[in-house]
Amino acid sequence: MSEPFHQGDIVKVRSKTGEYVARFLEYRNEQYAVVEVLAVLKHPTQGDLHHPNEVHVPLFHERKAHAFHEKVLVNNHAILRYDGEIPDYEASLRTALAEKIAALADRDDPWAKKSVDILKSLEKEYFKTRS
Repeated sequence: MSEPFHQGDIVKVRSKTGEYVARFLEYRNEQYAVVEVLAVLKHPTQGDLHHPNEVHVPLFHERKAHAFHEKVLVNNHAILRYDGEIPDYEASLRTALAEKIAALADRDDPWAKKSVDILKSLEKEYFKTRS
């Protein structure tokens, strides 16, 4: 572990192919720590990470972004100090999702198309209007 963090520190973390701004809560042990998600910087990648860019795999994973205030166990090596402004969670999720979709939109391959379909489905789920 290169830099110790303390309860309440604002950090940037990588978790399940996504990146987040989070509040550091505690070290669980010498390998893992618990953080609380505050914003999304990069939406997780869809599909099978062991077979990147492949559609015909046993399970094409749908990966949702971690929720606002979700407590997440992350590897200590995946935690960095974060000095920027903390974005609004919903706005940051919209931006991260739009950036991920835009990055795939120009690709003309089955994996990108399936990923975009899943991301658009997640978008409807994330932002469904509440009655």
